[in-house]
Amino acid sequence: MEHVDPFNGTEVTDLPAPSRLAATWWWPKPQVGNTHPGACHPLGMVSACAYSGAYPTGYGLYDLSTEGVPERIHDSYVASGFTHFQQSGTGAIRKYYNYFRVTPMLEPLDGLGKDFALTEEEASPGYYAATLDNGVRAELTVGPKSAVHRYTFPQHKDARVVVDLSMGGLSIPYSATTPLRAYLETIAPGKAQGTIVVEGAPLSIYLECDAPSWRQMLWYDRRLMPAGARLDLDHIRPTTLRPFGLMWAGPSLAGQTVELRMGFSLRGVEQARENLRRDVGTGTARFDKRLASTRSSWTDLMDSIKVECDDPARLEVFYTALYHSLIKPCFARDESPFWPADGPFVFDISTMWDIYRTQLPLLTALQPGKAIDLANALLAICEQEGNLPIGYRMARGSDRFSRQASALAHTLLSDLCQLDIPGIDWDWALVNMQADLRRTYGEDYLLTGVAHPISHTLDLAFGYWCTAKVADRVEDSALVHELAPLAEGWRNAFGDDGLLLDSSYYEGTKHNYSFRLVHDMAERIALAGGDDAFVALLDAFFGIHAPAVTQPGVRPSKAEMDEGYSLGRFEGLNNEPDMEAPWAYHYAGRPDRTAEVVHDIVHQQFGRGRGGLPGNDDSGGLSSWFVWTCLGLFPVAGQNLFLLHPPAFASASIAMSRGTLVIETEGFVEPVPGGPVQYVQSATFDGEPVTSYLSGSRVHAGGTLRLVLGAEPGTWGTETRPPSLPDPLTQVH
Repeated sequence: MEHVDPFNGTEVTDLPAPSRLAATWWWPKPQVGNTHPGACHPLGMVSACAYSGAYPTGYGLYDLSTEGVPERIHDSYVASGFTHFQQSGTGAIRKYYNYFRVTPMLEPLDGLGKDFALTEEEASPGYYAATLDNGVRAELTVGPKSAVHRYTFPQHKDARVVVDLSMGGLSIPYSATTPLRAYLETIAPGKAQGTIVVEGAPLSIYLECDAPSWRQMLWYDRRLMPAGARLDLDHIRPTTLRPFGLMWAGPSLAGQTVELRMGFSLRGVEQARENLRRDVGTGTARFDKRLASTRSSWTDLMDSIKVECDDPARLEVFYTALYHSLIKPCFARDESPFWPADGPFVFDISTMWDIYRTQLPLLTALQPGKAIDLANALLAICEQEGNLPIGYRMARGSDRFSRQASALAHTLLSDLCQLDIPGIDWDWALVNMQADLRRTYGEDYLLTGVAHPISHTLDLAFGYWCTAKVADRVEDSALVHELAPLAEGWRNAFGDDGLLLDSSYYEGTKHNYSFRLVHDMAERIALAGGDDAFVALLDAFFGIHAPAVTQPGVRPSKAEMDEGYSLGRFEGLNNEPDMEAPWAYHYAGRPDRTAEVVHDIVHQQFGRGRGGLPGNDDSGGLSSWFVWTCLGLFPVAGQNLFLLHPPAFASASIAMSRGTLVIETEGFVEPVPGGPVQYVQSATFDGEPVTSYLSGSRVHAGGTLRLVLGAEPGTWGTETRPPSLPDPLTQVH
């Protein structure tokens, strides 16, 4: 816990000048982590943070940015209050929550919405605090479905705590969110409840405020309503919206604290009240109790991975990445507002394209029960709404992000099936997986054998392979044989040059997508002309022997961006499409090249402080990549397979789903940025020699992986390659 810095990634990338391979990589996407330092519960429904209206979390300094370095809209840190339900590290997703802004004020209600300068900011897992320039100290913590605020006031004749239910989203153009309907009522002194319907989702709140001598009032259009009034707004349009909410007001003594507690639910105010009681208990002054419980939850989860390192800076970077990996998605069991059945409900899957390669395998390892809940929630969404979502937020209807990807939920389901983690009705899963493959781009694939953007051809072919795995589990051999030829259609996506065909690509070029780890890498390499030709393509992609490049700056021109894209270069972990590409070398017998690329990413592209991330953290997808890579493991999503490489720590232990995995090294040398690379000379698992991969089943069962490292490449991993799996019935051992 002491090694986590929630401020990491909140500002523009600020890393030492890159050297060696890292100097040749070109970063087209926003050079900022887009994280926020607010209070979060592990994988909880609620977060709480200072609100400046900036992109994309509501916290911070920056305007909307999709390329290069973002522009500032604030010169320093400010807040108009404290909001809830922030995104984490995402880029452009339609809306950005930030509901129920709470502002501690000494000013008249007419001043609501002004920005206060922030000082003395503090953050740790489950806790955020700052002092406003009106002298009020704010502290925030959250539970799984609740938030608790504590405000310490100076002496003042007319202090107040104002809750604004009317606002949401960001303050930049086209990013505000307007409630469609709302109601709000006072139910007793210090207690109120209400519901806002935002993007079709009914979000209810139950509030308790410990300010017994203060007046409690509803307000509309910044004017107080009569005592006992209830606010009902049946139809709100952006053009007719007037601010509304409630407040507590009265004289404050110097050092007086006011505690505001809020329970939330997507199933009405009664469930919101019960969620608050369950999360926070009863009585007054419950902030410290809730904070201690949330910190305990974080400690338990963070302790699931232990690494050996004497450098506090390196420990901070690693454990901050682990922290960022476990904020999203939001698990809200029994909270679906759109269908009546209880059970798993998950939102802020933002998006599967961001998290399926790295964050979901980490979730499966550390929290297998949550992975099962996510899988069942995805299947319920498919059953209720007609497709396995690529993205899913707290809003009616799934986000399809139609150009981004297809069939990515299939990878999670395939891994869970092959790992034999209980809790899924696989007959039910199979029906939904198969039906989903025939929707949207799936129709083109069935008719012509390809789908554009051409990356969808790879998605769909692998989706059929994953579905065949599930069909095999339920012993539907006829369906397995029906799906097998469809799983081989990935070949249609490649041209004679060994790269993907020209097409439109989502955030990247064909080079960024060409080195995906398909399920038959042996055939993929053969299509490129064999090992040497494939390695040559990879070398060009990763800038082997290439000169250094210049990164885009603020408002890069089209010509500047076109010149960068024309390099066909690795994006330096600034974006998702080529996250797994370093391990393509493994399949061509060159794990030494993987070691060189990974070394320069790990030790040059991540750092301490607010500018310590190379790009959008994307709901923990980027940070999860870093966690796996530092451990010397990389999961091949959907294939129940881990690829091995030199770890960044001398030893580590990980509480996997079925046992503890211990990673030991011999000959380990503490790495430094720009320093020498280490290479695996040999490896054993529980004393048995292994080459450059392990099955996921063995890794999840636990054991001891021992890696012997050296300063020069050896023969390890050059002959025996990771398995290629053209036949859906082939099992990995």
